[in-house]
Amino acid sequence: YSYSCTQGENRQLWSSGHHLKSCRDVAFSQDGQKLLTVSKDKSIHFLTVEEGRLETRFPKAHGSAVNCVLPIDTHLFATGDDDGGLKVWDLRKGDVVLEARQQEEYISAMAVDGNGKILLTASGDGTLGVFNVKRRRFDLLSEPQNGDLTSVVLLKRGKKVVCGSSEGTIYLFNWDGFGAASDRFALRAESVDCMVPITDSIVCVGSLDGVIRVVNVLPNRVLGCIGQHLGEPIEQLAVAPGGQLLASCAHDQKVKFWDISALGGLVVDDYRKKKKKGVPLRALSSKAAGSGADFFADLRDEAEPEAA
Repeated sequence: YSYSCTQGENRQLWSSGHHLKSCRDVAFSQDGQKLLTVSKDKSIHFLTVEEGRLETRFPKAHGSAVNCVLPIDTHLFATGDDDGGLKVWDLRKGDVVLEARQQEEYISAMAVDGNGKILLTASGDGTLGVFNVKRRRFDLLSEPQNGDLTSVVLLKRGKKVVCGSSEGTIYLFNWDGFGAASDRFALRAESVDCMVPITDSIVCVGSLDGVIRVVNVLPNRVLGCIGQHLGEPIEQLAVAPGGQLLASCAHDQKVKFWDISALGGLVVDDYRKKKKKGVPLRALSSKAAGSGADFFADLRDEAEPEAA
């Protein structure tokens, strides 16, 4: 699709039916020229962004359904499957350069550091996996957390790793201490299904209840709500180039865009006042507030910011 902020300017450019079963994940290559897609049919496809032409295909890439894909650099990309299998591929060789099955459940999300050296995998078994891409080896597993780990992002200039869980808890790991979580932060949300970093301290979190929460990490605060898909579980979040817009997609089969330009200027005080129970989530955009008080009346959150 091509999208625009003015009414009626959104257009479908092309569609592809190359996969035999459901498409689980898509990602743009680092140069923006290719689209990587993975599927329940165990295959990986490379499509051209302009025409949607199938360029490269790995038909039986994994032994089970492929769940997620992550470009690491120009030549390397990683894929994770339903059985906890991880593979790192090199397009120059057209083959796997690292293969591991250290986690017992599906790989839900992956992240890589700025140097493309350390690859992190979040799994349904509640563990965070650490792999060294440069040396082609597995490093370690964290101790299992409560619930499935559903997302993983890097914050604080790469010094902190943040994972979301199906229990509605955010777990924090120090970069040099992946064995055990250094901190945990329970949101008053049904789950943390997806997460995307906005600044070095702020993430947007999508949940089963359809609410997109804005969360500050260290100090840990729920700053409010930036938008929502009414009562529909949110599947994925992404930040548009330039960092002004957040895109969200949910079970209502819509892609919505939210203005997040003001989030970069939020300042969170270390001091935390005792909040009364029963305070609704603060609306951080007119679109979030405009959906009516009835919807937000039953959203309760004690954690409110001291925001400038």
